[in-house]
Amino acid sequence: MAKASLVELEAVAAVARSGGFRAAARELGISSSALSHAIATLEERLGVRLFNRTTRSVALSPAGEQFVGEITPALTAIEDAIDHAGEHSAEPTGTLRINTSLGAARMFLTPLFLEYASLYRRVEVEIVTEGALVDVTGQGFDAGIRLAEAVPPDMIAVPILPEIRSLVVGTPDYFKRRGVPKVPTDLSRHRCIRARMASGKLYRWEFERRGETMLIDVPGTLTLDESSLMLEAALAGVGLTYLAEPVVAEYIAAHRLMVVLEDWTPPYPGPCLYFAGRRHIPARLRALIDLIRAWPLAKRTASTSRSHAPQEQSL
Repeated sequence: MAKASLVELEAVAAVARSGGFRAAARELGISSSALSHAIATLEERLGVRLFNRTTRSVALSPAGEQFVGEITPALTAIEDAIDHAGEHSAEPTGTLRINTSLGAARMFLTPLFLEYASLYRRVEVEIVTEGALVDVTGQGFDAGIRLAEAVPPDMIAVPILPEIRSLVVGTPDYFKRRGVPKVPTDLSRHRCIRARMASGKLYRWEFERRGETMLIDVPGTLTLDESSLMLEAALAGVGLTYLAEPVVAEYIAAHRLMVVLEDWTPPYPGPCLYFAGRRHIPARLRALIDLIRAWPLAKRTASTSRSHAPQEQSL
């Protein structure tokens, strides 16, 4: 009977999760050639092809789909057993993998993850940033960080910031030249810096006041997909931008930017750490959860307000 090593099984599962050899090799910390050789050796020993490969894609074969479906619960059980054993150590160990947006990573790197890294030196912290939401469990992450409204309903969410809001801002000189909008519909007469979301859609600016809501497809000749560029353009007087308050707070305080339509931009639930509730929580993740819950509110808001790095339009 053909036998497979744990390394080979983990290799197959990693390629299935990531959809490619390069990404799986990075996840496993080995070379692409070594990974490809391990899987080819296993396929030869099993006498069946697990993946259909082309120059552009890698996909599970029907036999591979069945194989991965049957080995995944066992690999999960082994991982949980290792985590359980690690809890008998004096401190958390292993690799903590977090998926988040670039904006959230910038917002929380210094106040949260650098503090975590200094407290738990035996844990390796890996933060992966991408605009689109992913299946954090299926992609091998311990947890994700997103706005509360974006957290999948089957996940457990731990609030990092209770509330956050976005603001419409421009330079004082811009408003001298173009006037100040009094209601959201006035934006039709202004130059706005439009935002392209990770989905490819243009972001429509959201407003609400006393139960009245508006979604405005703002006009503008400049469209950007990264908030640091939006902020830079706004500071240069190109037009108005709509960004999270921690991004623009210091520029407002320095009178380099002015806020308009503030009564139309109420706060909304802030970013959360989220993770699957079906599985055992490893000690490394439990330590992060405990750190977040122990944070004084003043420390959280002060840390993010002092951040000099702009955040993504969407967290």
